[in-house]
Amino acid sequence: MSRRSPLVNVMAAAADKAARNLRRDFGEVEHLQVSRKGPADFVSEADRRAEKILFEELQKARPRFGFLMEERGVIEGTQDDTRFIIDPLDGTTNFLHGLPHWAITIAVEERGEVIAGIVYDVLKDELFWADRGNGAFVNGQRLRVSSRTNLSDSLLATGIPFMGTPDHGPFLKQLSAFMPQVAGIRRFGSASLDLAYVAAGRFDGFWEMNLKPWDMAAGILLIRESGGFVTDLKGGGKIFETGHILAANANLHQPMLATLKAVNDAQTAP
Repeated sequence: MSRRSPLVNVMAAAADKAARNLRRDFGEVEHLQVSRKGPADFVSEADRRAEKILFEELQKARPRFGFLMEERGVIEGTQDDTRFIIDPLDGTTNFLHGLPHWAITIAVEERGEVIAGIVYDVLKDELFWADRGNGAFVNGQRLRVSSRTNLSDSLLATGIPFMGTPDHGPFLKQLSAFMPQVAGIRRFGSASLDLAYVAAGRFDGFWEMNLKPWDMAAGILLIRESGGFVTDLKGGGKIFETGHILAANANLHQPMLATLKAVNDAQTAP
C-alpha cells in the first residue's frame, strides 16, 4: 500500500484546486484570451490562473520554499536550497486545440536534486507521484518501467521541434535512425506525461531536446523511482543544463543512447 509524504500531499492538494479551473476553462476554451510567447508558443488565461492558484497554495503550505515557474520565472525563498518547480499546464497547445492530453506538474528540488514530484492528468484523473527513495505510483498503484529488452518490440515517445525552435535537422536524423528499429514512435505533446508513461511502462523510452526544467523535473524522479534510467543525450547528468533528455528501462537505455551517439557523430564528422 502506498503512503504519500506530506510534501506530495501538499502538491496534490494544490494541483487538485488548480485543476477545477482548468476543467472549466477546457470546456470553454474558445473564450480564453491567448497570447504568444514566441512562434507557435502560446500562453492562455488558463495557464496564468492555474499558476496563480498553485503559487498561492504552495506558498501558504511551505512559505520558505522558492519557486521556478514557467510563467512567473524565479521567485527566491528564504530556504535557499529548496524550491518548487512548476508547469501549471503542460500541453498548452493540446489544451487550446481541444485535445484532452495535458497535465499539471510540480516537483520539489533540494540542493539540486529532485526529491518529490507529481504529474496530474486532470481529465483522466490520474495522479502520478514519487518520493525519492520510496517509489513511484499512480493513484496508489506502484509504477514499474517496462521489461522489454529489444528495440524492435518497443514503443518510443518523443517531442518534435516546432516553429521557432532549434534543431529541426538533427531531430529528423534522430527520428530516421530510430524508425527502422522500433515498433512505433508517438508524439503526444506533453513531455511530463510522456515521462510519466515511461515510468508506468506505457512507453518503453523517450527522448527530446530543448526542454525546460519544469517539463522534466517530476518525470525524472518518477522514472528513476520506477527502475528506469534518465540521462542527457550523451549519457551524462546535464539534463537541466542542456534541456536534452533520454529515458528508458535498463535494457533499452544503452541501445537508444548508442543510436543517438551514432547520429551525433555522423553530424560532427569532418
